Amino acid sequence: MKKNRSSWYLKLKHLYHKAQRTGIEYDLTPLRNFTAEINRLEPSLKTLSDQELASLGQKHARSVLSGNIPEKLLVDVFALVRETANRVLSMRPFEVQIMAGLAMHQGKLIEMQTGEGKTLAAIFPAYLNALHGQGVHVLTANDYLAERDACWMTPVYNFLGLETAYIREGMTGSERRRAYQADITYLTAREAGFDYLRDHTCVQSSELVQRPFFYCLVDEADIILIDEARVPLVIATERLEPLPDPRQADEIVCNLCPGTDYQIDDEGRNVNLSEGGLDKVEALLNCGSLHEPENLDSLTSINLACHAHALLHRDKDYIVRDGEIELVDELTGRVADHRRWPHGIHPAVEAKEKLALQPEGMIRGSITMQHFIKLYPKIAGMTATAVPAAEEFQTMYGLTTVVIPPHKPCIRIDEPDLVFSHKEAKERALVTEIARVHQSGQPILVGTACVKESEELATLLKNEGIYCHVLNARHDKDEARLIAQAGMLHAVTISTNMAGRGTDIKLGGQTEDDYSRVADRGGLYVIGTNRHESRRIDNQLRGRAGRQGDPGRSRFFISLEDDLMSRYGIRDFLPLKHMPDQQPTAIQDPVVGREIASIQRIIEGKNFEIRRFLWEYSAIIEEQRKLISHLRQSLLQGNNAPIPARITESHHYAVLKETIGEDKMQATIRHISLFYLDHCWAEHLEWIAQAREGIHLLRYGGKIPLNEFQHQVNIEFFEMRNRLEQKVESVFHHLQLTENGFNLTDQGLKRPTASWTYLINDNPFSSSLLTLIAGPNMGLTASFGFMALLYSPFIFLIYLFRRLLRKFKSGKTR
Repeated sequence: MKKNRSSWYLKLKHLYHKAQRTGIEYDLTPLRNFTAEINRLEPSLKTLSDQELASLGQKHARSVLSGNIPEKLLVDVFALVRETANRVLSMRPFEVQIMAGLAMHQGKLIEMQTGEGKTLAAIFPAYLNALHGQGVHVLTANDYLAERDACWMTPVYNFLGLETAYIREGMTGSERRRAYQADITYLTAREAGFDYLRDHTCVQSSELVQRPFFYCLVDEADIILIDEARVPLVIATERLEPLPDPRQADEIVCNLCPGTDYQIDDEGRNVNLSEGGLDKVEALLNCGSLHEPENLDSLTSINLACHAHALLHRDKDYIVRDGEIELVDELTGRVADHRRWPHGIHPAVEAKEKLALQPEGMIRGSITMQHFIKLYPKIAGMTATAVPAAEEFQTMYGLTTVVIPPHKPCIRIDEPDLVFSHKEAKERALVTEIARVHQSGQPILVGTACVKESEELATLLKNEGIYCHVLNARHDKDEARLIAQAGMLHAVTISTNMAGRGTDIKLGGQTEDDYSRVADRGGLYVIGTNRHESRRIDNQLRGRAGRQGDPGRSRFFISLEDDLMSRYGIRDFLPLKHMPDQQPTAIQDPVVGREIASIQRIIEGKNFEIRRFLWEYSAIIEEQRKLISHLRQSLLQGNNAPIPARITESHHYAVLKETIGEDKMQATIRHISLFYLDHCWAEHLEWIAQAREGIHLLRYGGKIPLNEFQHQVNIEFFEMRNRLEQKVESVFHHLQLTENGFNLTDQGLKRPTASWTYLINDNPFSSSLLTLIAGPNMGLTASFGFMALLYSPFIFLIYLFRRLLRKFKSGKTR
């Protein structure tokens, strides 16, 4: 009777979320029925020999390739894969893993708690879709996971007659080409995206490494599809024209006095020269007014240097390693590999740290992770934290979220937050709590927000005689090994957010020798030292404890002086009568906790709107990129490649064709067209970057920035196509045939000798007020843009009121 009531409850919950369009599916009845059918086949499969089991896999493969609908084979194939995994890996997939596999085969996103075996669940849809012979990509969060998962699951795939491979950074083109030809390829989303961009700079079809996309399965989907969704992947080459050297500007800013010559705004997002500072800079440069058009480059360089010194902090926003700036991801606290700040910010920081300047380069191709993933005809995903972002998965990718229950009920105890009035009180409480628990032998994992905080806490613990492992952006290569040992008896591990994600923490260590002793002490104790912009990050940290029914405990220690609280003005949200004075113990007022939770939800909503807004802006560019990509592939393959009629119908073409033949003539023109297509597209991307920087200012003239941006980009794209044809035609008419053929280098067709890839990090100085007024709300629809414009003065008044209130409170405190 109780089970029946539970079933009805889940169905009602499913109908509610369907009506609310949250993109969450709770009714698992079809998945359970499917699993029951597989269970019925298990006894008969156990009687088969290994050879008979393998031949059954070959039979299913032939059936799929012959055109049979794979859904008719679902039960048979899934039962076969489970039996194979049991024999080859000695791991019998649980029913919940089979349910997850079916949902992913159906093109859905599954939420499975940490430690529930997502890697094993993925072999079901990966194998079934690989039977089509068109390739399956399993996209992971880092190279370590790609290699680990591929090597771990390869015996299953090989037993069933499929070839697997993995791709990691540093592989050659031929190695990558072979890996992509495998039935199932494990790699990071970043490597797949960079290979896609590199393929779109090839001049010979034999240089291509990828084949057409078919099915991708995204691991750690919330990181790849949401956190990194708006990060553009870039391929760049050297610039012909030099950029201003930032070192002179850095020397000048070093001579300025913070607070006098320049000030940082209250939000900590912008820095401005004072009148006195402006006069001092002009005197040092001996250039007259910096606001004159001829001094625009100098003014820009000075502003960038001010930002680098005042707003970007070493060991928080970036680290210096091996003579290079490496950015620290705000969400994960880990180094963001191959990532650069845009618009001259990166070289300004390099100049500040007295490092060699890395070339900025000219962007030759770019695509956001959002648009890259959508190039796959079929997408599925898995993560431990999907529900908070279910609406976004549904809106942006058409992915329904299916919540898979744990194999064993979660018994982890999630304690309420402890909130302190100031950081010093929080740190004292943290050290006291860690010392108390450490004495019992219970393992502790502490999640911190940044490198600096992790090292400061480690120092405080060392002073108390407590040894700990510190895992942060400085030691990310060791993260998997260190995080795996975090469940050992007496272990204390301090980690920046999400380090070692994808690595299972087993109680008693990897061998689980001390499992019972650790379990008797309460399992892993997870402590968070900050709330984050997303509940998903908090939940990921909590989820490191309590795997597969293990005991565990979690708690967050936060203060009203934490970066998140000060950045978003927690004190402005609190009523005066609930404003706490500085105190050594935790704040007991429940209103404070509710306001913190409210701020977190507001931030999540704001970030969602920003991503949707950027999607609106990049959508038109993506459509243009698809047109250019199609044109480029036609030229590369030589299949009905479009060549301007003015060329093929000219006398010059007829003469040359008589001499060298039609095929060679068309190949030459395709080569010229490819060169100028890439050149004109790179110029177009640079124009777009510049246009986007100031497009928001159009709202002051009563115009809708998004509409104007789309209009301007369309006009520029049309003009770019005209320039392309003109350049190709001009070079063609100057072609001279020599004994060695055409000398295209003399015509300026010299391709760059080197290229490199990187990711563009979000501008770290974007003002939250500017985002609110001119940001996401301006770009959703024309009518919504008008409403944002209409209400901008009111938003500004609210902003002024908040500042006055803050000054009033600070005066009252004094």
